[in-house]
Amino acid sequence: MTFLFPSGLLGLAAIACGGSSTNGRPAQTAAVSMDMPDAFIERDTGSTRVKIHYTDEGHGLPVLLLHAYPVQGPMFRPQIAALGSKYRFIVVDHRGFGKSSTSRSAQDATPMAEMADDALAVLDALKIDQAVVGGVSMGGYVAMEVLRRAPHRVKGLVLSDTQSGADDDAGRAKREDAAKKALESGMQGVADAMVPKLLAPSAPADTRARVTEWILGNSPEGAAAAQRGMAKRSDSADVLSHYEGPALVLVGEKDELIPPEKAKTMAAQLKHATLAVIPRAGHLPNIEAPDEFNRELDAFLSRIRP
Repeated sequence: MTFLFPSGLLGLAAIACGGSSTNGRPAQTAAVSMDMPDAFIERDTGSTRVKIHYTDEGHGLPVLLLHAYPVQGPMFRPQIAALGSKYRFIVVDHRGFGKSSTSRSAQDATPMAEMADDALAVLDALKIDQAVVGGVSMGGYVAMEVLRRAPHRVKGLVLSDTQSGADDDAGRAKREDAAKKALESGMQGVADAMVPKLLAPSAPADTRARVTEWILGNSPEGAAAAQRGMAKRSDSADVLSHYEGPALVLVGEKDELIPPEKAKTMAAQLKHATLAVIPRAGHLPNIEAPDEFNRELDAFLSRIRP
């Protein structure tokens, strides 16, 4: 069962923007605030309940955005700020990240399927039947799992700096090592190891500081569980090859974690894909080169009928 829990911030946003619209959502002006209003659903996981945090901002075609490891939903602020007057962005914090809770112990894994079910539950709570589904890195794995589980709900697909293949034995071993280090060293250790890999060498200091802040705001248990969940993910090449809808594949030119060759392979697996390589960007092009990223995203979304 899913319960909707708007926070006080969401209520204040509705009051500040003049109450509610005819569909029950807070009425907003075209200018989208960078202070993302909070809402939660509660998911029953058997013995415990987990609160999943999300934000719902903007107007128009619904776009579900799923964040990368090991950051948080606010990584999509540049997209909301630039395009929120044209599209409705629903941004989810995965379990154990941002303001979402986790029920995981130190040895548990969070499957990508579970994260996908959380995202679909948010759409259910908002009474959204179909949305464009997009994800960066780990968020891309979750987006492909959403497509696997509910293809009829995916109006369009956006995959950035991710890959369709499953991990090999060496990749799974690296993830287990990373999970253990997260539990041993905490999120500062994760930040020290990951920030140089996530961003291109040319990324400015304020971008590095912002990414570090997001990483430090997560729990070591959530990070470790996510690494173990990614290690167990399925190959999604067949899921992509059967998808009949429009797709956009993006990748940072300087991405060393998942290089552009992987994006080209993934685009070839899709029937109706556009490939965009973002110059000079690393693994997080939506925050490293937001203007270029937003231009590609806007061009793609504008071709999809609400």
